[in-house]
Amino acid sequence: MATMTHDTVEVRTATTTRGLTLALVSAATFGMSGALARPLLDAGWTPGSVVLIRILIGAVVVLPFGIAALRGRWHLLRANLTRIALYGVLAVAGAQFCYFSAVQYMKVGPALMIEYTAPVAVVLWMWLRHGQRPGPTTLLGAAVAALGLLLVLEIFSGTAVDPLGVAWALAAMVGAASYFLISADDRSGLPPMSLAAGGLLVGAGSLGLLALIGVLPMSASTATVGYGDLELAWWVPLIALGVLTAAVSYVTGIGAARVLGSRVASFVALCEVIFAVIWAWLLLAELPGWGQLLGGLLILIGVVAVKLGERSVVVTAEPVTV
Repeated sequence: MATMTHDTVEVRTATTTRGLTLALVSAATFGMSGALARPLLDAGWTPGSVVLIRILIGAVVVLPFGIAALRGRWHLLRANLTRIALYGVLAVAGAQFCYFSAVQYMKVGPALMIEYTAPVAVVLWMWLRHGQRPGPTTLLGAAVAALGLLLVLEIFSGTAVDPLGVAWALAAMVGAASYFLISADDRSGLPPMSLAAGGLLVGAGSLGLLALIGVLPMSASTATVGYGDLELAWWVPLIALGVLTAAVSYVTGIGAARVLGSRVASFVALCEVIFAVIWAWLLLAELPGWGQLLGGLLILIGVVAVKLGERSVVVTAEPVTV
């Protein structure tokens, strides 16, 4: 019995390690998007153009693997059309479109802060919908991570916020929360690679439709873009955005959520802000301040506390389907 218990602990530890690794890879690649896109925007690209091409490239890269992962089980695809559509519309297109709409009315920092309240929304959803009441350690970790996020985003500046921008940012938060909740649901049997491929295709189609009707402004440039002393052709960062910050990010993010659950995965995803600061430093020479470094440490502490708090989750109702 002792051996079996020891083996079980080792398996759980290995599984958690794998999940955390996937989540950190997802956060690191998602966090790269801002630094990669910034020179493109400065060169005349609109956010809509960048994100549409990014999602299209990601869909093209993931699609063959998504089809292969089905192994001919096309019934899984048919049975999950609604899930894939929701993922593409809410988690991919919705979150992107609403975030870029928010930054038209407010600064990037506050917009990110509001969007990244998604983990709190996930905790509340799991509590109200599934009866998974968070324990004190989880709540403490959430508070510490939120404080860290405030420091990283340098919110304490007293800047006035546009209500319309806040509304768009809250809508982006709903999209981000949907991303974690749908990604973590493994009851359908749909492979993560297939969900990512379908979601990216639907997301690209949705963004393309918004562009066609004129809601999503589109503009591009063939000028070279600079990252420090390095000059690159315009298509190089676009490919990196599509492969790394779309294909790799969404696939590893879904895999992490399947292992860790939506609540823990959403809090680990807060590390994306830390990676965004690091990538901005490496690619754009934008150095973080001491307050941001302290904030990054608090986010990591909060994530660890949330993970430890998983053991004290109290189930007060029978689980029901999303």
